[in-house]
Amino acid sequence: MSSANFIDQIRIQCRSGKGGAGSRHLRREKYMPKGGPDGGDGGRGGHVIMRANPQLWTLLHLRYTKHVIAQDGEGGSRNNCTGREGEDRIVEVPLGTVARDADSGEVIAEVTQAGQEVMLLKGGRGGLGNQHFHSSTFQTPRFAQPGEPGQERWFILELKVLADVGLVGFPNAGKSTLLSVVSAAKPKIADYPFTTLVPNLGIVPYRDGASFVMADIPGIIEGAHEGKGIGLRFLRHIERNSVLLFMVAADSPDIKAEYGVLLNELREYSPELLHKDRILAITKSDLLDGELMESIRKELPADVDHVFISSVAHQGLEKLKDLIWAKLQAPVAAAPKADPA
Repeated sequence: MSSANFIDQIRIQCRSGKGGAGSRHLRREKYMPKGGPDGGDGGRGGHVIMRANPQLWTLLHLRYTKHVIAQDGEGGSRNNCTGREGEDRIVEVPLGTVARDADSGEVIAEVTQAGQEVMLLKGGRGGLGNQHFHSSTFQTPRFAQPGEPGQERWFILELKVLADVGLVGFPNAGKSTLLSVVSAAKPKIADYPFTTLVPNLGIVPYRDGASFVMADIPGIIEGAHEGKGIGLRFLRHIERNSVLLFMVAADSPDIKAEYGVLLNELREYSPELLHKDRILAITKSDLLDGELMESIRKELPADVDHVFISSVAHQGLEKLKDLIWAKLQAPVAAAPKADPA
C-alpha cells in the first residue's frame, strides 16, 4: 500500500439527529367533537455509531468526509402515532481504530473486534405527545414536549495497526526484507533510509497450518519520541503488538547500544511498551563467521532472547519463527483453565 493511500488519522465532525416534537393534536370527529388529546410522541434522532470493519486497512475512505450528520427524528401525529426514528449514521473503520475528543484528546472509544459497534453520539429523545399530560382534572392539554436536540462533537480517529509481532529498528535494519521473505507481503525495499513510509502487514505461515501477523513499522531514529524523523507518527502502531522484534544489523558499530537507543525511544513514548515480550534479531548475519558471531553474542544484553538471522540467505528464520510462536503462545498457556463440567 502506497503512502498516499495509507491514512491513519483524520479529524471529523459528527452530529446526531434531534428528536421529533410530540404532537398536540386533539381528536375531533363528527360524533366526537371533544374526543380529547391523541397526539403521538416524536421519534428519536439518529445515533452516530462507529463500527469495526475487518475489510478495511486504512482510514482513506474517510479522508474527504468532514461531517457525519445523522437524521432527525420525525414529529408525532394524530391517533397516538409515534414519529419515525431518525436513521443512524454508521462510520465504518478498520480494526484498531481509536476515537478521541478533538479538543481534550480524551479517548472516547476504540474498536478491536470485527463488527464491534460503539455509539459516538446519542440521538436526541423524541418529545412526548399531549396524550401523556391528560388527566381527570386536566382533560384538554394543548401542549406537548419538543424533541431533545442532537449532540455535536469533533473527533480525531486514529488507526493503530493490529498485529501479533511488530518490527522495531533503525532505517535499513532489514525489516522490510524480513517481512517479504517470511510472508507474501511486498513492501518497498531499497538501499536508502526511510524506504518504508507506512506500516506494512504480512501473514507469516507456521507449522500445522498456524500463522501470525507481522507488522513492518517505519524506521525509528534517536529522538523519535520528540517528533524527529517519522517515528512519532507511527510509534502508536507498536502499542497493539503482542511481541516486539527488535532488529539490529550485524555491521552496526555497537549492537547493544543501538538496541538501548531503540528501547529508550519506546520508554520515552510509553513506558507500558516495555512490558511487552521482546526478541532481538541480529540481521545480515551472513556477513559473520562463527568467531565474530560468538564475540557479538557475549556483548548482547542478557535480559532479552536473541537470534542471528539473514533474510537474504534464509538463515535462522525457522528458529526466529519458533521463538516468536513460543512468545505468542506463552500468555495462552499461562491462562487458567476452566474446571471440567
